[in-house]
Amino acid sequence: MKIAIIGGGAAGMMAAATLLEKGVNAEIHLFETNNVLGKKVSISGGGRCNVTTGITDRNILLSKYTRGNKFLIPSFYEFPPDKVMSWFESKGMPLKVEDDLRVFPKSDIGTDVIKVFEKLFKNRVVLHLNEPVTKLAPSSEKEFYLETKNNSYSFNIVIITSGGNAYGHTGSKGDGYNFAKSCNHTITKLGPSLNSFEIKQEWCKTLAGISLPNAKLEYIQKDKSKVSVNGPFLFTHFGISGPVTFALSSHLAFEEISKENPKEISFFPVSNSSFDFWNKELLDTFLQSPKKQVKHIISNYLPKRLAYEILTLCKVNPDKKSSEVSKEERKTTAKAFSGEIKLTLVSRMKGDEFVTAGGVTLAEINKTTMESKITPNLYFAGEVLDVDGLTGGFNLQSAWATGRLAGLSIAKKLVQKKIIK
Repeated sequence: MKIAIIGGGAAGMMAAATLLEKGVNAEIHLFETNNVLGKKVSISGGGRCNVTTGITDRNILLSKYTRGNKFLIPSFYEFPPDKVMSWFESKGMPLKVEDDLRVFPKSDIGTDVIKVFEKLFKNRVVLHLNEPVTKLAPSSEKEFYLETKNNSYSFNIVIITSGGNAYGHTGSKGDGYNFAKSCNHTITKLGPSLNSFEIKQEWCKTLAGISLPNAKLEYIQKDKSKVSVNGPFLFTHFGISGPVTFALSSHLAFEEISKENPKEISFFPVSNSSFDFWNKELLDTFLQSPKKQVKHIISNYLPKRLAYEILTLCKVNPDKKSSEVSKEERKTTAKAFSGEIKLTLVSRMKGDEFVTAGGVTLAEINKTTMESKITPNLYFAGEVLDVDGLTGGFNLQSAWATGRLAGLSIAKKLVQKKIIK
């Protein structure tokens, strides 16, 4: 019995580890394009590796996935975030949960995650590093033909865990989609997700480096429905970034965005803001401090440079005393706090998207086993599937969970066939 795993990222490594732990008596071959395992895994979270999330409520957890959340229910039941954490800690890698519920190795070293698997695989998994797979096809009812740049092979079972086509410099080229097609599967429309945006408005770029703890962005879709997201926000030298921008990009993954086809969004510096709230808040504050310059009052709510910029956009003299601000000027400022500021998206920042939206059509996969409904003994896990989540450890969580379920399902099948230690 020979098993091939195509892709040495999170899903592939976890699938292999699970097969080992379950005592599967088979040759396990892991094919990886890079010369190391888990390249994209180790650089996630700024090189610290955002292993998973500390969110334990399943409904909240599933809400963090823009696509595929219902498909993930069985794998998350089997391997939820708390079990992922326990698994890594049982392997001698202590973790920490930060205030925003992101989970990292206590060492803050992403490669420590990879070392867990390297230790498990030593002398037990045949590693084909720097050996990209170039072809995969069913050769008979019981075998697959697999070709690499170095050799050709036959396997009884194949798990495709080759990721999407985002972050290409880590080896993610989207080859898994072609392998899926060669095994009679269909691929949904693909798009970039979790990326930053270039903005038309020049004033944004003058605020590069300024961050907001909880801003809100809104976009009105063609069908008039509203996409509304909130979270940490960052101005950059080209436009906007940060978790809330990534969340918006996830919802706009299939929208064409260019200078010829720009998209307008509404910007709220503080997420839980409404015109009525800010109109009253500013009126009360102005009355309490009539001699205070308006720029200093607005700076109580926002970083100073942003406060000045908003007053300039509202055509309010920042040096005015609050008692000198007219009713209309106050209302204009309140509107700026509550969505009247518009930003124009003119391009995605190419190459910085973290994940691919879209992938292997989920209806063709058994979500309780990760096995293909079309081609027996073919399994899928990770980003190659039409599943993607927001930033915060959610995409690694789905990769660990689907890789784990694929491994467990294969082990169960082989136990029934008595192909096990």
